[in-house]
Amino acid sequence: MGTGIQGLHHITAIASEPQKNYDFYTEILGLKLVKKTINFDDTGTYHLYFGDESGAPGTIMTFFLWPGARRGVIGKGQATVSSFEVPAESLAYWRKRFAKLNVPIESEAHRFGEETLAINDPDGLKLELVGVKESTKSGWENGSIPCEHAIRGFHGTTLSVDQNQRSERLLTEIMGYRKIDESSDRVRYSTAQKSVGHYLDILIQPNLSSGKMGVGTVHHVAFRAQSDA
Repeated sequence: MGTGIQGLHHITAIASEPQKNYDFYTEILGLKLVKKTINFDDTGTYHLYFGDESGAPGTIMTFFLWPGARRGVIGKGQATVSSFEVPAESLAYWRKRFAKLNVPIESEAHRFGEETLAINDPDGLKLELVGVKESTKSGWENGSIPCEHAIRGFHGTTLSVDQNQRSERLLTEIMGYRKIDESSDRVRYSTAQKSVGHYLDILIQPNLSSGKMGVGTVHHVAFRAQSDA
C-alpha cells in the first residue's frame, strides 16, 4: 500500500549556541540560512533553517537553539545519523576542506557501493557526506562551495533500533518504502521516486544504550508527501 511518500522533507536537531551553529552550517558546509524564526513551541528560542538556495524540500536541516541545555545521548530509538549527498568525485575536495578547517573526519566507510565521510557538528551531532555517482539535483550556483562540489540535499537518515520487524512493516506496508539492500546489521530502504533524501537506513543495534534527547541529537524527521490527501 503506497501513500505517496517522496523521501525526507527536513530533519530537525537540537543545538546550543546559535553563532557556532550558524558558522558551521553556512561557512563550513556551505548551506544557506533559509529562514530564522522562533520555535513556536518555545517562543524564547530561535529556530534556524539551512538548505539550498531555494529552501527546497529534501535539503533542509533545521535546529532548535537551546543555549545551556543538557547534552543529549545518541542511542537506540533515535535518528542517529543525518546524511548529505555530494557527487562521488567531490569527496577528495571535502577531505581537503575539512583538514584545512580543522574538522576531524571521524570515520570513512564504503557502504552499498558508496563512500561516506563521517563528521560531527560543534554539538556532536553525527553527520555524513555520501558520494553518489549520479545526483538527481545540481549544486547551488552562488554558494560559498564551488557548484560542482556543493551539497545537493539529504542522502537519507539512519535510525538505530534493537529489532527491525515493526520498523520494516511501517516503512514498507504503510509508507511505501522498498527494501533495496542489507548487510549484517544495516538495512537500506528507498522510496520509489529517486530524488534527494530518498534513502532511509535501519541500523540494528540491540546492545546500544537508549538515546536521550538533548543538545547534539535529532529532535524529529519529517517526510515529503505527494499531496494533502
